[in-house]
This record gives sequence, structure tokens and C-alpha cells, in this order.
Amino acid sequence: MYAQIKEELRARILDGRYTPHERLPSESELIALFGVSRITVRQALGDLQREGLLFKIHGKGTYVSKPKTFQELGQLEGFAEAMSKRGFETFNRVVAQRTVKAARDVADHLQVPLNTSVTEIRRVRFLNREPISLDVSWFERELGDRLRRADLAHRDIFSLIENECGIPLGRAELQIEAMLADETLAGLLLVEEGSPILRMERLTYSAAGKPLDYEHLYYRGDAFQYRMHIERHAGQAPSIKRAGEAE
Repeated sequence: MYAQIKEELRARILDGRYTPHERLPSESELIALFGVSRITVRQALGDLQREGLLFKIHGKGTYVSKPKTFQELGQLEGFAEAMSKRGFETFNRVVAQRTVKAARDVADHLQVPLNTSVTEIRRVRFLNREPISLDVSWFERELGDRLRRADLAHRDIFSLIENECGIPLGRAELQIEAMLADETLAGLLLVEEGSPILRMERLTYSAAGKPLDYEHLYYRGDAFQYRMHIERHAGQAPSIKRAGEAE
């Protein structure tokens, strides 16, 4: 019973019947609504809290969270692949898929001649039914044409490259910077113009070392973050000389 209640509450959150920061009905109201015990209601609410869909304020009640999640940078994985592990719902809206002439930065990163015909794919990524990012990706024409025929609304491009195209991925180079949303980004991501945006530039290589996927990724700063775990290696610290020691 608690699993059924959890899924019903999850559905109401995801379809917007319970909106971000809205107070959920009290435990007593939920007990009456579903005709179950208090322990059953608490189990359902507890699971949704652990998934990040709800948060509790002591003495005030339980509220719907504004979706904000993170992705680890220590491993190469697609957005949907990373989010599904945490129980989030994802899908994509394809804004454009077309053949374009490679500009200088695209040509340099994909290692093709300037003005070569390449495939450009633009997708808005959704997390729990809210837009979270705009992904602009470029591929060599042959690979891009294969991806354009695939299910870009529900599949990660990384998954398609490996499983449908049979090309194992190897590594990626990336850089991240902060920027402000222009009119186009604001309209696609449903934020105010001038809102904070995390911009990532990523170049992904095959296991054989060939550049495959050059991307500009624009994430809403209020709903997403990147995390990375780093360690200090033994012997990394510089030696410190004491007063009076010889050079």
C-alpha cells in the first residue's frame, strides 16, 4: 500500500498538481484520503524525501521540492543515465536537427576541414517534467545522420553511439563557465532573461581516440549542479624550510 501511495504522490508532483514549494496535505489528511494507517503514509513520504521530491520543515509540514540535482564529473555518462539512478524522470524535446557547415570551433574540435557538412542536434532536456538544459551537439555527417533516425526524445546520445552505432566511448575533455541567460535560453528553459546559467563545453572521444561529439550544454543554475571528488596524492605537498636551514 505504501508503494502505491508513493507512486500516486509522485505522479501528482510530476504532473504539476502539487507544485514546487507547495505544502502537501498533512499526514491526517493523507490518511483520510487514502484510507491507510499513519505508518503507511510516513513510509511513502519518507521514500519521496530520500528521492529529493519532498522536504520537511519541522512544525510546519511537508513541502514539494524544486527539482535540483547533480551530476558527478568523475565519470563519463549521459544525463538520463545519471538521473535515472536517482529516480528522476527525464525526456528530451528535439528543437532542431539539421546539416550545417562546420564553423571554425566545430571543425577544430571534430578535426574536419572548415565548412565541412556536419550534423547539429539541439535538444531541451527535461527533469521531472521541467526544462533543465539546452544541449547543442555536433557530429560528423555519417554518425549524425544515424543519430537523427534514432529515438532522440527518450535515449541518451552516449547510449545510442555505443549501443546502436557500436562505437565504444573513451574519454571527454570539458570546461565549465558561468553566464547569463539570453532571450533564447530564457524562453527554452522557462527562466527570466539574465538568470544564471552553467555552460559546459565538452568534447567526447571514442575508445580509439577519435573525436565524436562536440557539445555546448547550458544548464539552469537554479536547478542543477556538478560535483567532483578529488584527492591529494602523497608527496604532493611542497617541502617547507625552517628558519636557518640552508638552501
